[in-house]
Amino acid sequence: MADAKDQEAVAVDVAALEEKESGGNKEFGGPKDVDEKPFEFSEGLTSDQAKELLHIHGKNELEEKVTPSWLVYLKQLKGPMPIMIWIAIIVEAAIQNWLDMGILLGIQFINATIGWYETTKAANAVAALKASLKPFATVKRDGKWQQIDARVVVPGDLVGLNAGAAVPADCRVNEGRIEVDQSALTGESLPVTMRRGDAPKMGSTITRGEVEGTVEFTGKNTFFGKTATMLQTVDELGNLQKILLKIMFVLVVISLTLCFIALLYLIFDKDTSFKKALSFVVVLLVASIPIAIEIVCTCTLALGSRQLAAMHAIVTRLVSIEEMAGMNMLCSDKTGTLTLNKMVIQDECPIYTAGVTRDDVILAAALAAKWKEPAKDALDTMVLGTAPLAKCDEYQQVDYMPFDPSVKRTEGTLVGPDGKKFKTTKGAPQIIMNLCHNKAEIAKELEATVYSFGLRGIRCLAVARTMEGTDDQWEMLGILTFLDPPRPDTKRTIERAMEYGVGVKMITGDQVVIACETSRTLGLGTNIKGAQGLPDMAKDGKIPKDLGKKYGKMIAAADGFAQVYPEHKYLIVETLRQEGYTVGMTGDGVNDAPALKRADVGIAVSGATDAARAAADIVLTSPGLSVVVEAIIIARCIFQRVLSFINYRVAATLQLLCFFFIAVFAFPPTDYDMGEENDTRPKFFQLPVLMLMLITLLNDGTLITIGYDYVIPSNRPEKWNLKVLFLTSSILAAVACGSSLLLLWCALDSHNQSGVFHAFGLPHIEYGQITTLIYLKVSLSDFLTLFSARTQGWFWTQRPGKLLMFGCSFALTISTILACVWPSGELDDLAVKGLARGNYSLWAIWVWIYCIVWWFIQDAAKVLAYRLIYKYNIFNAQAGRKVLVKDMSHYEGHEMEEKHGDDVVQLSYNVKTGKAVAADLKKHMAENGGTGTPGASMHGHMGKELDAKMTEDEHGEIYMTVSYSKQSGKDVARQLKEQLRNKQ
Repeated sequence: MADAKDQEAVAVDVAALEEKESGGNKEFGGPKDVDEKPFEFSEGLTSDQAKELLHIHGKNELEEKVTPSWLVYLKQLKGPMPIMIWIAIIVEAAIQNWLDMGILLGIQFINATIGWYETTKAANAVAALKASLKPFATVKRDGKWQQIDARVVVPGDLVGLNAGAAVPADCRVNEGRIEVDQSALTGESLPVTMRRGDAPKMGSTITRGEVEGTVEFTGKNTFFGKTATMLQTVDELGNLQKILLKIMFVLVVISLTLCFIALLYLIFDKDTSFKKALSFVVVLLVASIPIAIEIVCTCTLALGSRQLAAMHAIVTRLVSIEEMAGMNMLCSDKTGTLTLNKMVIQDECPIYTAGVTRDDVILAAALAAKWKEPAKDALDTMVLGTAPLAKCDEYQQVDYMPFDPSVKRTEGTLVGPDGKKFKTTKGAPQIIMNLCHNKAEIAKELEATVYSFGLRGIRCLAVARTMEGTDDQWEMLGILTFLDPPRPDTKRTIERAMEYGVGVKMITGDQVVIACETSRTLGLGTNIKGAQGLPDMAKDGKIPKDLGKKYGKMIAAADGFAQVYPEHKYLIVETLRQEGYTVGMTGDGVNDAPALKRADVGIAVSGATDAARAAADIVLTSPGLSVVVEAIIIARCIFQRVLSFINYRVAATLQLLCFFFIAVFAFPPTDYDMGEENDTRPKFFQLPVLMLMLITLLNDGTLITIGYDYVIPSNRPEKWNLKVLFLTSSILAAVACGSSLLLLWCALDSHNQSGVFHAFGLPHIEYGQITTLIYLKVSLSDFLTLFSARTQGWFWTQRPGKLLMFGCSFALTISTILACVWPSGELDDLAVKGLARGNYSLWAIWVWIYCIVWWFIQDAAKVLAYRLIYKYNIFNAQAGRKVLVKDMSHYEGHEMEEKHGDDVVQLSYNVKTGKAVAADLKKHMAENGGTGTPGASMHGHMGKELDAKMTEDEHGEIYMTVSYSKQSGKDVARQLKEQLRNKQ
């Protein structure tokens, strides 16, 4: 969506255009000048008329702005990283270093080609997925109402405009009243009321009411079509893009700083020519900066979107994949999402008017619907599927009020066979009861009846009609009972979500008792809150900024919410977000749309309305929530791949940069006696440009395959921690860099009879082979570092993907072969010689052995680093590893924090539940004769605790914290989870 400034600009332009179109009428959607020809309202078209009009006006679709392939390619040549390469190319050309300039040009265009291919492939994949979400429109053709592809709607069509549907084209309201959300066009958040002659526009959404409308304009002639260029948005990577920019900024600053220092040192201390020094640092700068980092991340996300599509989850915004990986709270609508939304009327039907039968109640309920049209929702489907429609045809419906979430009922005005006029209504029992003239007499009985049915999970639909001879005096006919059972897989789906650290809350407009029963059946718990006590919008219509502070603990502790309105759903999501949760919201109706839009990840379930699908980031095409858990798993796998790549790329950049920076200062080749005639060694150590570029090309080209890597999804929500990432990357880089510097020193000192090479029985090595030796060492270390960066444990605990393994093996083979057979001679005035040439041909094998030994050392340093980071919570590393677990007995709730897998389990209880825990521990000690520590496990002697203390948080809230030992930690965590869930 456009940001606030863009929306404001769009709103101004839209208003100006609308005023111009309407001849100066400032009312949005108002009728045109009275001098114009009166608008003709339609009563429907025939198929032949529609076909002819379609030929004249064309399809009802916008000409989507598609970036030409050649322009996509050019964009790959003008980003921040390509600009740095262009500067390097210009510098090399200015100093007439034509070979290096040619190599850099080759790197530039190879990277651009890879980026162009991956970008277009990702864009094509997303476009194909979006195309599968075809909009539909309800139109009257050949005298019958039917649903058709909205792209074939034509001017003059009679369309149905009902709550939850997107306006398929520019229309005029025939009769009645609706409310329209025009925020996509004007930025105005409040719905606009429209009546006869008003013009709801394509791109807006009906939020309330149901009317018939006549299509006025379609496609590019619509108001939206004329302003589409102002409303175009760019699909950005959002949070991930911000993360990448931060990482790139840090790396660029480090690179520029070190390269500038090296440049000054070479010029002023080593008496190196400005031309030669500048050429070196420019090439080093290009080689050290991760040029392909965005390409690889975009490719990985695009691949993930295709994986999700295979799981029946269509991604409309790539960034939502990364956000779903961090989702730790899922709010779900009940009807149609957690339940089947296939309601069946039961035989039980309490009657409240003498002489009325169950059949009479069903008939009256059907008369409060549009029985001649396709059913608008599940309730109408249920009633019309049971009612005698032939008998309904004996009545004439003269007016109809569709369902509205705020009034929770429908109403029909009818004329019976006897000519008498009356009304019928159906809806929520408490709403219908409040209409009845004798509500005081029936209230207790009705409420008790509804409550008793609710305890059995049976829902109620009240039906009433106006009394004979009156227009507004209602009498209750009876209550239809029906069941909407949970989906067979819902309970297991919720359990799986909790296993992956995602809390689930049910949010519904249904009765509290029904919500409690459904929640209990699904294993969510029975702490269901009603609308009372929930936050409301501020008087100025803005979102209060203190929702988290005022309502956060209450909402986080609840299992669900019942009898809520759309604004409650919206504010519940916002409250959880203010409390620091990454919130997902599922729903299918127009009443869910605001919350879907506000959530970090909005998920429209199968069969959702146009409004819900338009507001969502992910659209499910298969029923139920099971695909959501699969989507979470896939999203976390994608996150792990992106994290592994970034961790590696930062480490590789620091390794390469620091190695050459230190080598320039500490290991000048001319300081070592190598016994060579015609000594042409340089004043500082460097690699030829071609070798540096080969390292960059082979690494970046191969790492695109990381999108196919095998990963183990985390059972915790993922969260970025750049401080931890840079710390672990620096440790990986330090070991690799240190081993490269050690090898360089040993090689330069190889003529020393007491040197390391002689101690291992190795001959001295020529300087040309030292150049090739270091090229192979840096190249091997880079790829081996990747396998260490993939895991927090030992590298062998997680196998690599086949494609990644193949790519790395191919690149390592190429690097080794090139290092062995490189022709003797000079590159960039630097001596080079293949490692297999000369009297000793086993140098490559020794480099491999050396790299593998240091790889194990590097991996051990990484494992130790992660253990210390999580043990001592360095850089608040544990913040993203907390999982909310609820106990349904005397504990209101607590957070469980598992430190580094099996090492330590730390439980923190708030002051209220902490006292209950303390009482349990004291009781346990008394039963065991006062022996042992307080934590000697109230869950069955699973081990001893490490610590038990009372702590106070930043808000002054007191917590009791208990830490368990390494050997007992895993069992405590597992059994505690199971015990708390079983207490429901």
